[in-house]
This record gives sequence, C-alpha cells and structure tokens, in this order.
Amino acid sequence: MAYAGAALNTRRQFLIRAPLGFLVGAAALRSGAASDTPPLSPADPANPPGPPEPPEPPPAATPGAPPTFGTGPGAGPEVTPQTFAEAEKLMQVTLSAAEREQAASTWRRSMAQYLERRTGPHRLAIGPDDAPAALWNPLLPGLPRLPKMNRFVRSPAPKNATPPASDSDIAWAPVTLLARWMETRAITSERLTRICLDRIERHDGRLRSVITLTRERALERARLADREIAAGKYRGPLHGIPYGVKDLLDTKGIPTTWGAEPFRDRVPQADAAVVRRLDDAGAVLVAKLSLGALALNDIWFGGQTMNPWLPEEGASGSSAGPGAATAAALVPFSIGSETGGSIVSPAMRCGLTGLRPTFGRVARTGAMTLCWSLDKLGPMTRGVEDAFLVLRAIDGPDPGDPSSVPSRLDFDATAPVSGLKVGYVAPWMEEPPATEVDREALAVMRRLGMQVREVALPDWPFASLYPILFAEGAASFEELALDGRLRDLKMQVKDAWPNLFRQSRFLSAVDLVQADRLRRKVARMMAGIFHDVDLLLVPSLRDEQLTITNFTGHPSLTLRAGFVNVSEARSDWAPDPERPLPRFDPPRRVPHGITLIGRLFDDGLLGRAGVALEKAFGVAAERPTGFPM
Repeated sequence: MAYAGAALNTRRQFLIRAPLGFLVGAAALRSGAASDTPPLSPADPANPPGPPEPPEPPPAATPGAPPTFGTGPGAGPEVTPQTFAEAEKLMQVTLSAAEREQAASTWRRSMAQYLERRTGPHRLAIGPDDAPAALWNPLLPGLPRLPKMNRFVRSPAPKNATPPASDSDIAWAPVTLLARWMETRAITSERLTRICLDRIERHDGRLRSVITLTRERALERARLADREIAAGKYRGPLHGIPYGVKDLLDTKGIPTTWGAEPFRDRVPQADAAVVRRLDDAGAVLVAKLSLGALALNDIWFGGQTMNPWLPEEGASGSSAGPGAATAAALVPFSIGSETGGSIVSPAMRCGLTGLRPTFGRVARTGAMTLCWSLDKLGPMTRGVEDAFLVLRAIDGPDPGDPSSVPSRLDFDATAPVSGLKVGYVAPWMEEPPATEVDREALAVMRRLGMQVREVALPDWPFASLYPILFAEGAASFEELALDGRLRDLKMQVKDAWPNLFRQSRFLSAVDLVQADRLRRKVARMMAGIFHDVDLLLVPSLRDEQLTITNFTGHPSLTLRAGFVNVSEARSDWAPDPERPLPRFDPPRRVPHGITLIGRLFDDGLLGRAGVALEKAFGVAAERPTGFPM
C-alpha cells in the first residue's frame, strides 16, 4: 500500500507536534513527584547541589557466588510508587500497584547506577571524540557494493576559454568554467579571491551568511596557488578556487563557533579532514559560514541568515550560510552538513544544487557532532557538475571518523541517461509540498528516455525513528543541559534545541533500541525498492523522504528545476502568532528544486542524471536580483 495522507508531510509539522507528548508527560512527572524526587534539570547556580550521599554498602556475598542484579550499592534519588505512577504517563506503560512498589523499593540498587558516571562517586567525562560503540552501517549484509569502478569524466572544456570582462560575470561563473580558466591562467586565483572578498564586503550585511572572514589567509593561499600553477604544479580543478565552509568544520587557529553563543570564542588547534583535503586540492578558504545554532535552522548568535532570492525570509538551515553565500555568488562553492534536511532545505530555498553523500563516504573528523549515526558533509554549489568536482576532493575515510568507509566514485558527465529506471511515490506527487515543478520533472525524465515507474512505501510510523536523533543530539550536548548553558542560546522556543534536548532526557532507552531496530527494518525496505529502480524522484521537503533517507544513509541530490510563486515567507520555525511572517501581494517568484535519491554509494549516478536534467530544465543560470557588483 502506498504511503499516504495521515502522516506528517513536513519536518516542521513533526517538530511542532512531537514535543507535545514529552510536555504532557514531563508536566505530570513534575506535578506528581516533585516532593519525592529532585528534578532532572540544569544546575541552579543559586542553589548548588550538596555532596553526594555515600553509597550504601553491598550485602556480604557467599564465596563463589556470582554477581546478581539488584545487589549493588544503592545510588541515585529516592523514589516512591507515585514516582512510577506519574512516569507511566510519560512512557505509555501501565504497572500494577504491586509492581510499582517493587520497582520503587529496588530502584536504587537495580537501575540508578546509570547515574554514577556523572553524579559519582566514580565520575567519568565523555569527550567529543568518544563516539558510540555501535556504528550505523547503511550497507546491509548481502547488498552489492556499488559502483564497480572509480571513474571521473568531466564535461568537455569550452572552445572559448576567455573569461568575461565583468567581475560580476566571473563571480557567477560555475566552478566547471572557473577551473578551466584557472588551469589555462586566463584568470588568477588572487583576482578571483579578491572578487569574492569584495562581494562579501558589499552584500553580506543583508544576508548575515559569514561568521568569520579569513581575508589574509585567503589572499596568501591565492598567491601560493598562482605561483604553483605558473610553475606547472596544477593540483586539479579546485586549485585556486575560493570557497566557504559551514562554521562547524574546524579550522586551525580560526574560530569555529558552531553558530552558538557558548562556543563563539572556540579556536581549534587542527583542521577538519574536509578542510585539509580542500587545502590539499589547492582551494582557497575565504569564509566560515553561518549555521543555525548547533545545526538547527537559520538563526545564529549574529542574527538570521537571509535568502538572496527573497531577503524577507530566512535562508533555511541549518546550512544557511553555505546556502545564502553560494546563491549570492559570494563564494563559488561551499560545504554544508545534513542530519535531517540541512543541505536539502537551504538548497531548495536558495535555488542551489545540494549534494548529500552516502553516509560514511565523507569523513567527519573535526566536524561538530550533532548525531554520530546521522551527520553527513556535502557540497553546495550553483551547478550539478560543480558538486561532484568538490565531492571528488573531499571523498574518503579518515581514522578520526569510525563511521567513514572506503568507497568508489563513478561519475561521467557525458554519459547518456536513457534507460535509467526512476521510481516515484504517486500520492506524494499529487499533494503538498509537491508542486507543478515536481510533476513536470516526471515529464522531462520521460522525454530524456528515463523509465519512470511508480513505487509504493509501506504505511509505517517513520517518525518513530526520531528518538535516535533526539537522544544522540542530547548526548552530544549533555554538558550544555546539565550546566545551564542551553539558556544562552538565542532561540528558546518550543521547537529549538534547548527544549528538545531537555525533553530528550525523558526518552525511554527501551524505545530507543526499538527505534534502532525499526531503522534496520526501514533500510531493508529501501533495499527492496532499489532492487527495482536506479533512482527515486521525491518532493524535496516531503517529511517521510527526509526522515527515511537520512536514517538509512542514502545519497540525495537537490537541484533547481523551475520557479514557483509564494505569497508568504517560508520559515523553518513553528508558527508564532506574535511574529507573523511577511506576506506578498503580488506573490514573489522564487526557485524550486527537485530531489533525486540514489542507491547506497552510487552517488555518481545521481550526478550523471542530475547533469542531464539540469540541461533539460534550463533554469540554472538565472540569478537573484539585487546582488550586482
């Protein structure tokens, strides 16, 4: 049966509604058990906790008797049957009166030891480099390892390799052209870098996409690139090309703030693996770009990053800075990250190409961790081939990321697409967030000779996977919750991290394991679908597809396919009647993209199809107004 209507169809709807269940249970827990148990909440500086009580001595054991549950030293808070009665509302389970009494009387010996690592007596800090022992491997046993070979074929070089005279036209040129001009020394890296720095100075005040400008470092690197190219030491198509990275990628000696107030003075001592690889490719870092605080949406400590196509609305996030800066031609390309939609959504909003590689393909060493089993790094560009030029440079595992794996990349920008099998979920294409642009894409595919066929998804509760994201995120930033620094973040609304991380302390560990089992079940379901098709076409912001493919780790490619009219600004945040969104009469014309989902590690096939579709759509070259030199 095809998946239809009853499910939430946007990530925003899920984030609005999901916390309600937590709130009801948490409120009940507070009201019913406040007199029996201390609250699980950030420390109150005005009322610091006293020293922990000494543990109760264990009972004497008979020599040779094995250890058993429930006989260790008592630890943790005192609890009562009423504590469990209120907690049942939160966990959606029911105990009898006798079962509550038994649970309460044995809790401190049976279960409370889980608190010891942070309450003592044996405290143990868990650092940012301590990844979970359980690793997500998207490639299930028995699945073929794709592709079968490494190959990278670029589009032919243009016959006229002369760059335009206008700095503005040079700034808007795709990386594919910039690289040819750089290789033939028709343009210098220093000139291109100065063009980007000048555009940032002129335009970023409206966009707020740059957190840290690396002017002097960029000019030094650009001059080095020019000397190397002049000496015949050409490193490849990114040599001398300026770029920006989302400010969750470490840069040695340069602030890396994660967009969040508690970390605005954080200065790493080493480069992230992706930054190091781009340096090795000869690329020129010009800016650390904004992200919603701790990788959520588009508001950081410097304000909201805005959409160049519609400056009255946010750029979407959390890769807001990469989206806005690339869309306004402040940089030729950028690096974003995605956990649940943070490349796809700003690529859609800002009219870009966003490539989310297969989970594990690009090493995340030196990147802020939100979720160990979900985070992915990928390029954001103004063209499909550009994205794969960047992917080729950053591809590969690193010892610092235990989830990264070796893989092959087979990309051919010149290969035909006729005969490729493309699946789509028919009900998704007939209802929001799909538009006529999405439906027209099906017709374009047919004209290109692709075999378009309907596929069906089971009617499963895919949102039940989200406890994995919430639990991993809350674990990653546990110290912020426990020491109260979550209160320092700018956004304190119900669908922002502070509230969600606090609520996540009340998730059931049993349900978390069940969510992980559901994840594998969903991965097997997707393996079945990709047995019959090469690609999927999906509405970019359909919640089910964002959830499914982020949790399974499948690669996605979002690219501009047309334009739509909007009469109200879009927002990543839950509606707030006190802060109504701007409305437009007449409606505004903005870009709209489609998203392709590929088989695991067959990212290159996405690029092959994307290059052909981009040419057929014929809309990639249009620029947002208001950003000339």
